[in-house]
Amino acid sequence: MDGDPLVEVQDVVKHFPLGRGVVLRRNVGSVHAVDGVSLAIARGESLGIVGESGCGKSTLARLMARLLEPTAGRVIYDGQDISHWSRRRLRPLRREVQMIFQDPYSSLNPRRTVGAIVSEPLRIQHLGTREERRRRVRELMERVGLNPEHYNRYPHEFSGGQRQRIGIARALVTTPKLIVADEPVSALDVSIQAQILNLLADLQKEFGLTYAFIAHDLDVVRHISDRVAVMYLGKVVELSRADELTTRPVHPYTEALLSAVPVPTPDARERRRERVRLRGDVPSPVAPPAGCRFHTRCRYATAICGTVEPPLIDHGNGGLAACHHPLNVGAVTASATVRRAAS
Repeated sequence: MDGDPLVEVQDVVKHFPLGRGVVLRRNVGSVHAVDGVSLAIARGESLGIVGESGCGKSTLARLMARLLEPTAGRVIYDGQDISHWSRRRLRPLRREVQMIFQDPYSSLNPRRTVGAIVSEPLRIQHLGTREERRRRVRELMERVGLNPEHYNRYPHEFSGGQRQRIGIARALVTTPKLIVADEPVSALDVSIQAQILNLLADLQKEFGLTYAFIAHDLDVVRHISDRVAVMYLGKVVELSRADELTTRPVHPYTEALLSAVPVPTPDARERRRERVRLRGDVPSPVAPPAGCRFHTRCRYATAICGTVEPPLIDHGNGGLAACHHPLNVGAVTASATVRRAAS
């Protein structure tokens, strides 16, 4: 990572307790949603976080935005440890940290007009007069590709892509520094996805935004992210620059994710590409396996993988991976040597 971090998580853990019983409820375990994750996002950077459903990426996003309080570890924003701040103390921070939610249908109040929805953060933060809020909302509506004349319309009168633009306008209205986008295009058609991704990229340049972009599609993430973190069962298993990760994955799980990305016009090399099929099911996050959490489905696993947890270390490409049997290490080192010689 280059530059000063805007947001950082250090060994952050989030466990959700599991209860049993109705009258006498007792704790019978916990879901290990996020289990010791450390990463940082520099100012103006876009970090993609990918993985299968249930890997903990959305929980990590909510920890960064402090919508959830960590069980352990630290969440640091702009040099301040905000891990256990109260709701009152967090209120001014909400101006600088905003979220774009996954579902543009359920994230908007159907009983309120677009103008009221987008201006709500300004009203809560007591920013501006009523006329100043109205003017600000109309400016943002136009900037995200909506007609300002639709200020008094309701969400049901808009398409899915337009509703997501409303959500983006709402996130931008307080002039934030950090945007946490939790799968913002997964519920949209492919053609609309491209429009929203291009809009987010343009807004980042215009407003100097920092993105934490959550998705399960590597093909989507690599188009908007500077770096990508791959999560599996509550752990980050690989963290690297987007170009390095998509061309030379180091962790076997990343290799499997990349092999599942469809290619619209495959060339001869792509047609020969091996499809990595993961065996078995994802283990339960209530009782994650010992050692490497991916070893139960990994075709390269050996005895050490089931007993010793691999550390997240640099394997030669400037990124990090947690694997006892890293892939493409020689290729990464060779390509780095060639780049240094050329420069």
